[in-house]
Amino acid sequence: MPDLSVLPAEAAIAAAITNAAATGEPLLVHGNGTKLGMLRPVQAARSLTTQDLTGITLYAPKELILSARAGTPLPEIEAALAGHGQHLIAEPPDLSALLGTTGRPQTIGGVVATNLSGPRRVAWGAMRDHVMGIRAVTGRGELIHSGGRVLKNVTGLDLCKLLTGSHGTLGVITEVTVKVLPAPQATGTIVLAGPDAAAGVAALSAGLGSPFSVSAAAWLPAEAAARVPELAGLDRPVALLRIEDFAASVAYRTAKLRDQLGLPGADILDDATSRAVWRAVRDAVPLATTPDEAVWRVSVRPSAGPGVLQAAMSAGAHGFLDWGGGLVWLAGPATAATHAAVEAAARAAAGTWTLLRAPDTLRTAVAVVPPEAPHLAAITRRIKAAMDPSGVLNPGRIYAGL
Repeated sequence: MPDLSVLPAEAAIAAAITNAAATGEPLLVHGNGTKLGMLRPVQAARSLTTQDLTGITLYAPKELILSARAGTPLPEIEAALAGHGQHLIAEPPDLSALLGTTGRPQTIGGVVATNLSGPRRVAWGAMRDHVMGIRAVTGRGELIHSGGRVLKNVTGLDLCKLLTGSHGTLGVITEVTVKVLPAPQATGTIVLAGPDAAAGVAALSAGLGSPFSVSAAAWLPAEAAARVPELAGLDRPVALLRIEDFAASVAYRTAKLRDQLGLPGADILDDATSRAVWRAVRDAVPLATTPDEAVWRVSVRPSAGPGVLQAAMSAGAHGFLDWGGGLVWLAGPATAATHAAVEAAARAAAGTWTLLRAPDTLRTAVAVVPPEAPHLAAITRRIKAAMDPSGVLNPGRIYAGL
């Protein structure tokens, strides 16, 4: 190995990849396996896990920087941050219930590898926007470093954004450095009861465009709202607008925003209730799927969200809107016809989509993400050839044959 600081577990990962490349034996790469149900299934005889690569290696609260090995459980990181009044900016969701992998904590490496972001994405950016540095082992068995441990750096090529969201197909992430921020002292949520999807998104857009720094905005149909215990008694569709900050500021801004929206009677949830509601939205609790249903995430411009949701509902799906209408959560029959309808709705809205969960029979038969334009597909193949020339890391996870 080219780096004398390589950990034993990191060296073992490199050795396993080198051996797999020599024999042409594919590897199923994962952390704790909480996201194995996402995208396409990987056909591999052996697994390569980062679960032995654990521990926070650097935490500088005053510098707003944390580094941790890839297998470090996310709850451990969140607890360390909470001890200093800080949090992960992207609000990564816990989709273990949705993916049927409860009982195992997700890892920081898994969150970065899948680029998962929660409701705060609409205001603060995606997970990849907060990854400052990364260590990984490529499909060549080589350890690479990118970025650094400071907020401002120009260290080499920006492989952080390339590896974030690559689902283990380009390299096995072994350590990540992320930017963190102070956690809000209080949270308040304005609940607008009754608007349909179009009117709800219009209200969400007004809130997001206001000067009151809304940090999350979602619309739930009545049946989805009923699955959130704190909203179950409303019996109507709801639009939700969250504000986070110091307690006095939250109280002032939620009241002002409610008045600006012209709804003086709208409810404002207290801190504890508001946090519980947004945890549910973050983790897609309002979707309440059955085990035989497929799940999609469609990303479009917010104004197109209601139309995509309506088109999917016409095909037998159900769902709700997050990110001000820009993220459409959908669940429905795990059939090629429903998948085609979701794909067509996303394409008509100039959006993109991900088949997040489905039975293996469906996720091996259809594309799980939109096909790339020819020039982009050529770049993808060149990157894969450079990073994993033998094609042993999670082959076929995102694109069939790659």
